[in-house]
Amino acid sequence: MALPRSTYYDARNRQTPALIRARRPYLVKNAVTGLAITGFAVAIYAYTIHVIGQDDFEDVKVPDVPAKPAAFTETVKK
Repeated sequence: MALPRSTYYDARNRQTPALIRARRPYLVKNAVTGLAITGFAVAIYAYTIHVIGQDDFEDVKVPDVPAKPAAFTETVKK
């Protein structure tokens, strides 16, 4: 005994009018919420790039010549 098919999509996987009516009250709210979350993420990214761009990294010590591991130099000499 098969259960009757209960879905908001038709045979071609398109939305039925019932699904469109059910989603209508939430369409604007969901769009505004999505835009707010996206705007917040973009603002954090832009702020981070702006703050990092101001750093001149003068306090970071950079060695003149990179140090080579001892095992590597011994195998090269042999």
